[in-house]
Amino acid sequence: MASKTRLYVDHPLKEEQSILLSREQAHYLFGVMRLSVGGQVLLFDGMNGEFLADVVEAGKRGGTLLIASQTRPLQMPPDLWLMFAPIKKARTDFIVEKAAEMGASRIVPVQTEFTNSGRIQRDRLQAHAVEAAEQCGGTYVPQVDEMKRLDRVLNDWDETRQIMFCDETTADDPATPFEAQKDQAVGPWAIVIGPEGGFSEKERNRLRGLPYAHVAQLGPRILRADTAAVAAMTLWQTALGDWA
Repeated sequence: MASKTRLYVDHPLKEEQSILLSREQAHYLFGVMRLSVGGQVLLFDGMNGEFLADVVEAGKRGGTLLIASQTRPLQMPPDLWLMFAPIKKARTDFIVEKAAEMGASRIVPVQTEFTNSGRIQRDRLQAHAVEAAEQCGGTYVPQVDEMKRLDRVLNDWDETRQIMFCDETTADDPATPFEAQKDQAVGPWAIVIGPEGGFSEKERNRLRGLPYAHVAQLGPRILRADTAAVAAMTLWQTALGDWA
């Protein structure tokens, strides 16, 4: 039975390839996971699928793996972006992790008028996306963008990408549920989640006025931003994604 230990490698992989491990990778495999020579690791690179590799050298500061065979081809998620306003550090980490697990192809932090967080550490969030892909069995790692202003993102928007607009003010409205969007053309989408303080009236009016934006209700209660991200991705994946 193949090992359940999985490791992301940031360069192309192929069969019969030797992989030299960094100190951090060696510490994880040999110090944390307690693997040794003869053990097996599942590797993926986000481009060529998943591979089974044997440990041929193991040390505290490095090691060597030898790829034996490919176990799975690359499995791409739907072309779905998650756009969200960063919140408190731990909850932002949670959003990025769950977005990677649930099948976002790209994660776009956006600064809205009421965004509380003025900056993010993109490299740290990207590392969280990698860890989530390792844990969930994914073969693709979504890119995490630098934070951008929402208005500027919308100024440069590709109109072929439809938007699922999660507007917290519609919680009590008898609006059409998002499942009705199944009749929309399948293609690229983006989910837009607001900050803890919600969208401003200007932002809400702009999003509602876009012909390619669709308001989504997330139930009769106003959700926290991290809960809303999970709920929205579940709704989209069930209606239009690879859960349908």
